[in-house]
Amino acid sequence: MKFLAKLRRNEEGATAIEYGLIAALIAVAAIAALQGMGSQLTSTFNKTSSAMGTTTS
Repeated sequence: MKFLAKLRRNEEGATAIEYGLIAALIAVAAIAALQGMGSQLTSTFNKTSSAMGTTTS
């Protein structure tokens, strides 16, 4: 009986789960933001590459 009462009061597992959920949410937000910027970065790199290829030495 004491074991069950002690187990109910133990919140360490819940805290670890909460931190895991927060980390997962941050990862999803970062992935979404990077995907949105992906096409812009591709365009910028292509323009830079074209400009570097047309310069004369």
